[in-house]
Amino acid sequence: MSYAVIKTGGKQYRVMAGEILRVELLTAEVDSTVQFDQVLLVGEGESVTVGAPLVAGATVSAKIRAHGRADKIRIVKFRRRKHYKRTQGHRQHYTEIEITGINA
Repeated sequence: MSYAVIKTGGKQYRVMAGEILRVELLTAEVDSTVQFDQVLLVGEGESVTVGAPLVAGATVSAKIRAHGRADKIRIVKFRRRKHYKRTQGHRQHYTEIEITGINA
């Protein structure tokens, strides 16, 4: 089973074919396909190809399943005995993708 490490949205993900994961929001329509060309590592069994910094000619294809927003997180600033309290909420946008193939 082959795997790869890709970089998207400033983060790195270890992916395999058929895997479903959430990445930072991508500007593409649902049910469209995207290509990730920033592949940092490709491995299959015992053989591993590490890029410097990217693996030449390697791509990972994925199908976009959905767009959404993650659960709300609460941000609280608080100073004791100073009558100071600030609360704020945040919901991060994401894109859910399904990895369809790894081309090394």
